[in-house]
Amino acid sequence: MKIVYHCFGGSHSSVTAAALHLGLIPETRLPTAAELNKIPYFDQQLAEDHGDFKYMGTDKEGNPVYIVGKRNLGPMFEPLIRGLARVFSIPQDDILVVDTMPCVNWIMVVGGILSRKLGIVSVGRPIVIHGTRQSHGNFVKLTDQVKTTIMQLKES
Repeated sequence: MKIVYHCFGGSHSSVTAAALHLGLIPETRLPTAAELNKIPYFDQQLAEDHGDFKYMGTDKEGNPVYIVGKRNLGPMFEPLIRGLARVFSIPQDDILVVDTMPCVNWIMVVGGILSRKLGIVSVGRPIVIHGTRQSHGNFVKLTDQVKTTIMQLKES
């Protein structure tokens, strides 16, 4: 099963969720700023990267995990992906599309705008890291739900 974590820009929440899913950052404690900064693509994506699926790794069950920034597609993103899967004869149960935006807090938004949109990385990155750490529990819950869903789908 291919797992696609998606968010607005593909730099923060999708990257954090994918990193948790893959065990790149700890679930049981807050990741440090250094640990977050080591995650591939964390606070690195540019506007031209939006819509480009990035491979993050393969999980313990052998599922490839991807991230993507969807910009303003919002709830239209998943039907778009599912429609493409149908066109290319990819079974619907071979793709799990996960919206990470519910985990995003206002601190992450402010930090993300400063760092990615305005290019003020020295100010924005510490802010987005602070927000990401504050929302860590939400990311853990989300990735736990995803792993449970995967197990249930494999059992059925």
